[in-house]
Amino acid sequence: MTLRATATTPAERPTARRWLVVPVSVLAGFLLTVVWSAEFVDQTIGASVADTLLGHDASETPIAGILSGVVFAFVTGLAGTFTACNIAAMGAVAPLVGAGSSAGARMARTLKPLGWLAVGVLAVSGVYGFVVGLAGTAMPQFANSPPAGGLLARNIQSMVTFGVIGLILVFLGLAALGLVRDPLARLERRFPNARMLVMGALIGAFLIGRPFGLFRQLFRDAAVSHNPLYGALAFMLQSLGNIVVMAVLVLLLALALGGRAQRWLGARPGRMAIITGTAFIVAGSFTTLYWVGRLLGRFEIIWWPTAPWV
Repeated sequence: MTLRATATTPAERPTARRWLVVPVSVLAGFLLTVVWSAEFVDQTIGASVADTLLGHDASETPIAGILSGVVFAFVTGLAGTFTACNIAAMGAVAPLVGAGSSAGARMARTLKPLGWLAVGVLAVSGVYGFVVGLAGTAMPQFANSPPAGGLLARNIQSMVTFGVIGLILVFLGLAALGLVRDPLARLERRFPNARMLVMGALIGAFLIGRPFGLFRQLFRDAAVSHNPLYGALAFMLQSLGNIVVMAVLVLLLALALGGRAQRWLGARPGRMAIITGTAFIVAGSFTTLYWVGRLLGRFEIIWWPTAPWV
C-alpha cells in the first residue's frame, strides 16, 4: 500500500502536493493566532497613527459633527490597516499584480480589479452603515448585559461574522488549489470581475464584526446620530481607509515587479494556484480560529495557547 502510494504518476503529484498545502496552511494560521497581539496593533500602531494624523487623542476627543466624523472615519480606517481583521485581505494581493510589457500596461491591468474590489468593499460597508444609522442604539453593540459565559452580544456578532468569513476564505483557498469545485467559476465566466467583487464584499463585511476601539467610537457616533446617510458615508470611508495601503502596495508591486512576477508565477504549472490557495487558507484559518477559538479562550470558556507577550 505504501509503495503504491509513493509511486504516483507525474499527473498525480501536483494534487498530492496541493493536499499537503492544506494542513500546513491551517497550522500557520493557528500559530498566527498564538503570537498575534491585538493590543499592540490596536494601540501601539493603530491608535498612534490615528493620533498623529488627527493631531489629537482620537480615543478621548469626541467626534464633533458630520465633517469631523467623515475625517475621523477615513483616518481611523487607515490606522486600522494592520489590525487582525485586515490580515485576511492580503490574500488578494498576488492575483492582482497585473501582467504587461510596460509599466503603464501593468498599472492599467491592476487598477481594474482593484476598482472592482473597492466596489465590493463600499457596497457592503455602505449598506451596513445605513442600517446602523437607521437602527441607532437598538444595535447589539449597545447591549451591555453579558449572557452566560460573559460574552456580550457584540462578541457573539464578531465570532459569527469572522467565523463565516474565515470559512469562506478557506473554501476559496481549496477551490484555488483545485481540491473542491470553484463556487465562483460559472459566475466568473459571465462576469470576469466577480471574484474581486466577492473579495471586496468580504473585506467590507469586516465592519460587521469589527471590535477595533476607534471603529466602535465611530459606530456609536453614527448610531446616536440616527442619520443613515451619515452612517453609510462614514462606514464607506472607514473601509476605504482600510484598503488604501493594500492598494498602494499592489500598484507598487505591479510597477516594479509585475512582469517578472507574472513570468515567475507562470514558469511552473500550478505555482499560482498554490500561492493563492495558501494565502487564502492561512488567512481564513487565522480569521476563524482567532475570532472563535482565541476569543472563547479569552473568556476562559475553552483553553487557547497564547505567546507570553500577548
